[in-house]
Formats: sequence, C-alpha cells, structure tokens
Amino acid sequence: MQEYYNLQKELYVVTLTTTAIVFVSVWISYNLNTGLNYLLGACTGVVYLRMLARNVEQLGQQNRSLSKSRFALFIGLIILATQLSQLQVLPIFLGFLTYKVALLYQMVRALIPSDPR
Repeated sequence: MQEYYNLQKELYVVTLTTTAIVFVSVWISYNLNTGLNYLLGACTGVVYLRMLARNVEQLGQQNRSLSKSRFALFIGLIILATQLSQLQVLPIFLGFLTYKVALLYQMVRALIPSDPR
C-alpha cells in the first residue's frame, strides 16, 4: 500500500507542477482570463484525480467496480463553461486534461528500465 501512496503523491506533484508551468505560460502568451480558465479546468482535473484515487483505493475493500459519479464533475464543469460567457470551453477542457500529463510521465518512467547498479 505504501508504494501506491508514493505513486499517488508523485502524480499530484507532477500534475500541480505542470499546472503551474502551463498556467504561467498561458497567462503570458494569451491573457489572465484564459489562464484562469485553464486553471479552473486543471483544479477540477486534480479533484477528479483525487476522486479516482479514492475509488481505486476502495476497489478491493468494498466494491468490485469503479464508480462513474466522478464523470458528473467533468460534465458539470463543461455545462457551466458553455452557459457562462466569462468561461471558455477549450482552456477549461485542456486544463482538465492536465492530470493526464502526470499519467503519461509515470508510464514513460515505468517503461524505461532502471539502472541495475
């Protein structure tokens, strides 16, 4: 279980670091409003990742399948973005996908063999 918690912590660190770097880049390249839209999506992505981690943690204990209620978080965010004129769907959507960067990073790290020394 400790290995799982270490992996979980690493995913959060990579996600938050990527979020900070991309937020500043978007703010400089576009404007603060677009950056904040990205940040809203990224923060929702972190909440989604946390909900997924809790669900995976409970997988062996209580139930045998993953809950799909966390998709309501994403769907609600996109509906909110389409209804409010201050929000932009694309930066929010791309921000939400930021947690995937951490998953890809972890996958690449697992594929690269470690030095046996």
